[in-house]
Amino acid sequence: MENTGLKVLVHASAFFAPFLVPFVVFLITEDKEVKKLSIQALLFQLVMGVLLFISTLLMFIIIGIPMLIIFGIMTVVVPILGIIKALNGERFDYPFVGSWYQ
Repeated sequence: MENTGLKVLVHASAFFAPFLVPFVVFLITEDKEVKKLSIQALLFQLVMGVLLFISTLLMFIIIGIPMLIIFGIMTVVVPILGIIKALNGERFDYPFVGSWYQ
């Protein structure tokens, strides 16, 4: 359970600084696993931001409302799952972007 605190911080940053904290952690840490996690968290927040923006634009069409609800829930639930996994010492990959950064 090395660097558990940094992993939890990266996951929890989705609620207070979703772009800044993962970027800073990436720059200051030497651990490859934490670096990978911070890039995944940053990319996940960017992808979710784009998807929420598109869903908002599509809200005038019926499909936008369910997409907005689903992506909004994912933006909250996925970081919480990451926090739980980090506290248990388990590996966690973000959906959509987990395999982008090896």
